[in-house]
Amino acid sequence: MKKNNPLLLFTALCGLLLFTGCAEEYTPKPKGFNRIDLPVAKYQPLQERHPYTFEHSVYAKVLKDSSRIAEPHWIDLYYPQFKANIQITYKNFNQDPKKFNDLVEDARKLTSRHQIKAYAIEESQIKTPTGITASVFELQGEVPSQFQFYLTDSTKHFFRGALYFRTATSNDSLAPVIEYLKKDAVHLLNTLHWTDQVK
Repeated sequence: MKKNNPLLLFTALCGLLLFTGCAEEYTPKPKGFNRIDLPVAKYQPLQERHPYTFEHSVYAKVLKDSSRIAEPHWIDLYYPQFKANIQITYKNFNQDPKKFNDLVEDARKLTSRHQIKAYAIEESQIKTPTGITASVFELQGEVPSQFQFYLTDSTKHFFRGALYFRTATSNDSLAPVIEYLKKDAVHLLNTLHWTDQVK
């Protein structure tokens, strides 16, 4: 019996090595995102009557702002496919410099509220074909609004917009959609006219 113990021990050890040496090494799968099909950009003129007009995506529905603080010329461009909207607000400040400064300050405050989650806020200026300068803010990070803008003629009209998603998906997975909607917003800015100045 004592002679079988070394042989038994050797056989058990070889069997153990054989079974443990053949196990596959676990490799985690890389993080992936769902495929998002983006439609070809197409635009149409705004049909509703407001102190402003612009071209917007044919894929966006124009909805009246239904919030309790909404004013007559506040609208949402809602993109059902992406569960996103560009909220648009408008104010007529009637050549009142204090009101004008307050509106600019409010627009900047609304953007800066996202500093808690944003790791970058980049401001730039866009000169539109009509000669209006738009201030544009691109926000990066897990923020609820990734793109905001305002423009004004500095005498009467103040127009502000902000992109929001009605979903809790991370911004990394929404990156292609965010870029697509930014282009739509820039097209909106480049085609914006004040209706009292349209000839």
